[in-house]
Amino acid sequence: MPGDPALTTAGINTHERTPPGRLRRAAVILLLTVAAYVLLAYVVLPLLWTHYEHQKGLASFDMVTRTAQGIPGDPINVGLIGDKREVLCAMHAAGWYPADPITLKSSIEIVGSVLLDRPYKDAPVSNLYYLGRREDLAFEKPIGASADRRNHVRFWRVLNEGQEKRPVWLGAATMDRGVGISHYTGAITHHIDADIDLERKTWADDLESAGMVTAKYQVTGIGPTLAGRNGEGDLYYTDGEVWILRLVNACRTNAAPVKVLPSPLATRIKDRVWREIAEFIRRRLP
Repeated sequence: MPGDPALTTAGINTHERTPPGRLRRAAVILLLTVAAYVLLAYVVLPLLWTHYEHQKGLASFDMVTRTAQGIPGDPINVGLIGDKREVLCAMHAAGWYPADPITLKSSIEIVGSVLLDRPYKDAPVSNLYYLGRREDLAFEKPIGASADRRNHVRFWRVLNEGQEKRPVWLGAATMDRGVGISHYTGAITHHIDADIDLERKTWADDLESAGMVTAKYQVTGIGPTLAGRNGEGDLYYTDGEVWILRLVNACRTNAAPVKVLPSPLATRIKDRVWREIAEFIRRRLP
Protein backbone atom coordinates (compact mmCIF):
# COMPACT_ATOMS: atom_id res chain seq x y z
CA MET A 1 0.00 0.00 0.00
CA PRO A 2 1.19 3.56 -0.71
CA GLY A 3 2.89 5.04 2.33
CA ASP A 4 3.03 1.70 4.19
CA PRO A 5 5.35 2.30 7.17
CA ALA A 6 6.70 -1.23 6.87
CA LEU A 7 7.92 -0.61 3.33
CA THR A 8 9.39 2.73 4.33
CA THR A 9 11.13 1.17 7.32
CA ALA A 10 12.60 -1.57 5.05
CA GLY A 11 14.25 1.12 2.97
CA ILE A 12 11.81 1.01 0.02
CA ASN A 13 10.14 4.32 -0.70
CA THR A 14 7.25 3.67 -3.09
CA HIS A 15 6.99 7.40 -3.84
CA GLU A 16 10.66 7.72 -4.89
CA ARG A 17 11.24 8.69 -8.55
CA THR A 18 14.40 9.44 -10.53
CA PRO A 19 14.87 13.21 -10.48
CA PRO A 20 14.39 14.85 -13.91
CA GLY A 21 17.87 16.39 -13.66
CA ARG A 22 19.49 12.98 -13.35
CA LEU A 23 17.63 11.70 -16.42
CA ARG A 24 18.75 14.73 -18.42
CA ARG A 25 22.37 14.21 -17.36
CA ALA A 26 22.20 10.52 -18.34
CA ALA A 27 20.73 11.43 -21.73
CA VAL A 28 23.44 14.05 -22.33
CA ILE A 29 26.19 11.57 -21.38
CA LEU A 30 24.70 8.95 -23.72
CA LEU A 31 24.49 11.42 -26.62
CA LEU A 32 28.05 12.61 -26.04
CA THR A 33 29.29 9.01 -25.93
CA VAL A 34 27.54 8.17 -29.20
CA ALA A 35 28.81 11.38 -30.82
CA ALA A 36 32.38 10.64 -29.67
CA TYR A 37 32.16 7.11 -31.06
CA VAL A 38 30.83 8.32 -34.43
CA LEU A 39 33.53 11.00 -34.63
CA LEU A 40 36.29 8.55 -33.73
CA ALA A 41 35.13 5.61 -35.86
CA TYR A 42 33.97 7.48 -38.95
CA VAL A 43 36.10 10.65 -39.05
CA VAL A 44 39.27 10.61 -36.92
CA LEU A 45 40.51 7.04 -37.45
CA PRO A 46 39.76 6.93 -41.20
CA LEU A 47 41.71 10.18 -41.58
CA LEU A 48 44.65 8.68 -39.69
CA TRP A 49 44.54 5.55 -41.88
CA THR A 50 44.23 7.39 -45.20
CA HIS A 51 47.62 7.50 -46.93
CA TYR A 52 48.82 7.98 -50.51
CA GLU A 53 52.33 9.21 -49.90
CA HIS A 54 53.82 6.49 -52.13
CA GLN A 55 51.37 7.11 -55.01
CA LYS A 56 49.78 10.53 -54.65
CA GLY A 57 47.88 10.37 -57.94
CA LEU A 58 45.48 7.78 -56.47
CA ALA A 59 44.15 9.99 -53.68
CA SER A 60 40.91 10.95 -55.47
CA PHE A 61 40.02 7.48 -56.78
CA ASP A 62 37.00 5.47 -55.68
CA MET A 63 38.33 2.06 -54.65
CA VAL A 64 35.33 -0.11 -55.62
CA THR A 65 34.50 -1.64 -59.00
CA ARG A 66 30.97 -1.77 -60.44
CA THR A 67 28.91 -4.33 -62.30
CA ALA A 68 27.27 -3.53 -65.64
CA GLN A 69 24.13 -2.68 -63.64
CA GLY A 70 26.04 -0.17 -61.48
CA ILE A 71 26.05 -2.40 -58.36
CA PRO A 72 29.23 -2.08 -56.25
CA GLY A 73 31.46 -5.03 -57.17
CA ASP A 74 34.77 -6.36 -55.91
CA PRO A 75 36.92 -3.80 -54.06
CA ILE A 76 40.26 -2.65 -55.43
CA ASN A 77 42.94 -4.42 -53.39
CA VAL A 78 46.04 -4.78 -55.62
CA GLY A 79 48.15 -2.69 -57.97
CA LEU A 80 51.14 -2.89 -60.29
CA ILE A 81 53.78 -0.45 -61.52
CA GLY A 82 54.99 -1.13 -65.06
CA ASP A 83 53.97 -0.97 -68.69
CA LYS A 84 51.62 -3.48 -70.33
CA ARG A 85 54.40 -5.73 -71.60
CA GLU A 86 55.94 -5.87 -68.13
CA VAL A 87 52.57 -6.72 -66.58
CA LEU A 88 51.94 -9.51 -69.10
CA CYS A 89 55.44 -10.91 -68.67
CA ALA A 90 55.30 -10.77 -64.86
CA MET A 91 51.90 -12.46 -64.59
CA HIS A 92 53.02 -15.18 -67.02
CA ALA A 93 56.20 -15.78 -65.00
CA ALA A 94 54.08 -16.05 -61.84
CA GLY A 95 51.89 -18.76 -63.39
CA TRP A 96 48.77 -16.69 -64.05
CA TYR A 97 47.04 -17.06 -67.44
CA PRO A 98 45.26 -14.31 -69.43
CA ALA A 99 41.52 -14.95 -69.30
CA ASP A 100 39.67 -15.63 -72.54
CA PRO A 101 37.08 -13.06 -73.68
CA ILE A 102 33.46 -13.98 -73.02
CA THR A 103 32.04 -15.59 -76.17
CA LEU A 104 29.53 -18.35 -76.85
CA LYS A 105 32.41 -20.79 -77.36
CA SER A 106 34.20 -19.84 -74.12
CA SER A 107 30.91 -19.92 -72.18
CA ILE A 108 30.24 -23.48 -73.40
CA GLU A 109 33.81 -24.47 -72.52
CA ILE A 110 33.58 -23.14 -68.96
CA VAL A 111 30.27 -24.98 -68.40
CA GLY A 112 31.88 -28.17 -69.69
CA SER A 113 34.89 -27.64 -67.43
CA VAL A 114 32.69 -27.33 -64.34
CA LEU A 115 30.26 -30.16 -65.19
CA LEU A 116 32.89 -32.60 -66.46
CA ASP A 117 35.66 -31.55 -64.03
CA ARG A 118 38.14 -30.88 -66.80
CA PRO A 119 40.77 -28.12 -67.01
CA TYR A 120 40.16 -24.71 -68.57
CA LYS A 121 43.15 -22.69 -67.39
CA ASP A 122 42.21 -19.49 -69.27
CA ALA A 123 38.44 -19.53 -68.67
CA PRO A 124 36.72 -16.14 -69.09
CA VAL A 125 35.85 -13.88 -66.18
CA SER A 126 32.76 -11.70 -66.06
CA ASN A 127 33.29 -8.02 -66.79
CA LEU A 128 33.56 -5.45 -64.03
CA TYR A 129 33.80 -1.69 -64.52
CA TYR A 130 36.10 0.89 -62.99
CA LEU A 131 36.53 4.53 -63.95
CA GLY A 132 33.73 4.01 -66.47
CA ARG A 133 35.27 1.10 -68.41
CA ARG A 134 35.61 -2.65 -68.14
CA GLU A 135 38.90 -4.27 -67.17
CA ASP A 136 41.92 -3.78 -69.43
CA LEU A 137 43.48 -7.11 -68.45
CA ALA A 138 42.29 -10.21 -66.60
CA PHE A 139 44.30 -13.19 -65.35
CA GLU A 140 43.61 -16.40 -63.48
CA LYS A 141 45.36 -19.34 -61.87
CA PRO A 142 43.40 -22.61 -61.66
CA ILE A 143 42.84 -24.45 -58.39
CA GLY A 144 42.45 -28.13 -59.18
CA ALA A 145 41.17 -29.56 -62.46
CA SER A 146 37.90 -27.66 -62.92
CA ALA A 147 37.22 -23.98 -63.66
CA ASP A 148 34.79 -23.74 -60.73
CA ARG A 149 37.65 -22.89 -58.32
CA ARG A 150 40.36 -20.44 -59.34
CA ASN A 151 42.38 -17.39 -58.35
CA HIS A 152 41.67 -14.41 -60.56
CA VAL A 153 42.42 -10.72 -60.89
CA ARG A 154 41.25 -7.87 -63.14
CA PHE A 155 43.39 -4.80 -63.88
CA TRP A 156 42.70 -1.26 -65.07
CA ARG A 157 45.41 1.15 -66.17
CA VAL A 158 44.66 4.24 -64.08
CA LEU A 159 47.74 6.47 -64.43
CA ASN A 160 50.02 6.80 -67.42
CA GLU A 161 52.77 8.04 -65.13
CA GLY A 162 52.90 7.63 -61.35
CA GLN A 163 55.48 8.50 -58.71
CA GLU A 164 58.00 6.19 -60.39
CA LYS A 165 57.40 7.77 -63.84
CA ARG A 166 55.88 4.48 -64.96
CA PRO A 167 52.26 3.42 -65.62
CA VAL A 168 50.07 2.51 -62.62
CA TRP A 169 47.49 -0.30 -62.66
CA LEU A 170 44.84 -1.01 -60.04
CA GLY A 171 43.14 -4.37 -59.72
CA ALA A 172 40.65 -6.53 -57.84
CA ALA A 173 41.93 -9.97 -56.81
CA THR A 174 39.51 -12.61 -55.49
CA MET A 175 39.33 -16.39 -55.26
CA ASP A 176 36.38 -18.21 -56.83
CA ARG A 177 35.30 -20.93 -54.41
CA GLY A 178 32.58 -22.45 -56.61
CA VAL A 179 29.75 -21.90 -59.06
CA GLY A 180 26.26 -20.95 -57.91
CA ILE A 181 23.41 -18.48 -58.30
CA SER A 182 23.86 -14.72 -57.89
CA HIS A 183 22.18 -13.47 -54.72
CA TYR A 184 21.16 -10.29 -56.57
CA THR A 185 20.32 -11.26 -60.16
CA GLY A 186 19.66 -15.00 -60.05
CA ALA A 187 22.19 -15.62 -62.83
CA ILE A 188 24.71 -18.48 -62.75
CA THR A 189 28.02 -17.10 -61.51
CA HIS A 190 31.12 -17.82 -59.47
CA HIS A 191 31.02 -17.09 -55.74
CA ILE A 192 34.13 -15.63 -54.11
CA ASP A 193 35.88 -16.60 -50.90
CA ALA A 194 35.22 -13.99 -48.20
CA ASP A 195 38.87 -13.48 -47.22
CA ILE A 196 40.02 -11.27 -50.09
CA ASP A 197 43.16 -10.24 -48.19
CA LEU A 198 44.32 -13.87 -48.37
CA GLU A 199 43.85 -13.83 -52.15
CA ARG A 200 45.79 -10.56 -52.35
CA LYS A 201 48.65 -12.29 -50.50
CA THR A 202 48.53 -15.33 -52.82
CA TRP A 203 48.82 -13.04 -55.85
CA ALA A 204 51.67 -11.01 -54.36
CA ASP A 205 53.58 -14.09 -53.18
CA ASP A 206 53.42 -15.61 -56.69
CA LEU A 207 54.87 -12.50 -58.30
CA GLU A 208 57.58 -12.12 -55.66
CA SER A 209 58.54 -15.81 -55.86
CA ALA A 210 58.91 -15.44 -59.64
CA GLY A 211 61.41 -12.59 -59.12
CA MET A 212 59.14 -10.04 -60.82
CA VAL A 213 59.00 -7.47 -57.98
CA THR A 214 61.55 -4.94 -56.75
CA ALA A 215 59.47 -3.06 -54.16
CA LYS A 216 55.98 -3.01 -52.62
CA TYR A 217 53.87 -0.63 -50.57
CA GLN A 218 50.33 0.10 -49.42
CA VAL A 219 47.87 2.83 -50.29
CA THR A 220 44.41 3.25 -48.83
CA GLY A 221 41.60 1.26 -50.43
CA ILE A 222 38.04 1.02 -49.19
CA GLY A 223 39.12 0.94 -45.55
CA PRO A 224 38.47 -1.80 -42.95
CA THR A 225 35.33 -3.74 -43.91
CA LEU A 226 33.79 -6.54 -41.84
CA ALA A 227 30.74 -7.45 -43.92
CA GLY A 228 31.07 -6.13 -47.46
CA ARG A 229 29.01 -7.48 -50.37
CA ASN A 230 30.18 -7.65 -53.97
CA GLY A 231 28.12 -7.41 -57.14
CA GLU A 232 26.78 -10.95 -56.74
CA GLY A 233 25.91 -10.51 -53.07
CA ASP A 234 28.90 -12.49 -51.79
CA LEU A 235 30.29 -11.61 -48.37
CA TYR A 236 33.86 -10.31 -48.06
CA TYR A 237 36.03 -8.82 -45.33
CA THR A 238 39.25 -6.85 -45.70
CA ASP A 239 41.70 -4.54 -43.96
CA GLY A 240 40.90 -2.10 -46.78
CA GLU A 241 44.46 -1.66 -48.03
CA VAL A 242 45.75 -1.86 -51.61
CA TRP A 243 49.13 -3.58 -51.99
CA ILE A 244 51.03 -2.17 -54.97
CA LEU A 245 53.98 -4.08 -56.43
CA ARG A 246 56.71 -2.33 -58.41
CA LEU A 247 57.63 -4.66 -61.25
CA VAL A 248 61.12 -5.28 -62.59
CA ASN A 249 62.12 -3.38 -65.72
CA ALA A 250 61.91 -5.25 -69.04
CA CYS A 251 61.05 -8.52 -67.26
CA ARG A 252 64.58 -8.95 -65.87
CA THR A 253 64.37 -11.27 -62.87
CA ASN A 254 65.12 -9.72 -59.48
CA ALA A 255 67.19 -11.91 -57.15
CA ALA A 256 67.47 -9.31 -54.36
CA PRO A 257 65.01 -9.05 -51.44
CA VAL A 258 61.87 -7.06 -52.21
CA LYS A 259 62.00 -3.60 -50.64
CA VAL A 260 59.00 -2.78 -48.43
CA LEU A 261 58.11 0.92 -48.24
CA PRO A 262 56.54 1.51 -44.81
CA SER A 263 53.02 2.82 -44.19
CA PRO A 264 52.24 5.44 -41.52
CA LEU A 265 52.36 4.23 -37.89
CA ALA A 266 48.56 4.49 -37.43
CA THR A 267 48.04 2.24 -40.46
CA ARG A 268 50.55 -0.33 -39.20
CA ILE A 269 48.79 -0.45 -35.83
CA LYS A 270 45.42 -0.82 -37.55
CA ASP A 271 46.73 -3.65 -39.72
CA ARG A 272 48.10 -5.48 -36.68
CA VAL A 273 44.74 -5.27 -34.91
CA TRP A 274 42.93 -6.26 -38.10
CA ARG A 275 44.96 -9.45 -38.47
CA GLU A 276 43.59 -10.64 -35.14
CA ILE A 277 40.05 -9.73 -36.19
CA ALA A 278 40.44 -11.49 -39.54
CA GLU A 279 41.75 -14.65 -37.88
CA PHE A 280 38.74 -14.63 -35.53
CA ILE A 281 36.36 -14.30 -38.49
CA ARG A 282 38.18 -16.96 -40.52
CA ARG A 283 37.80 -19.53 -37.75
CA ARG A 284 34.04 -18.99 -37.59
CA LEU A 285 33.07 -18.84 -41.24
CA PRO A 286 32.19 -22.13 -42.96
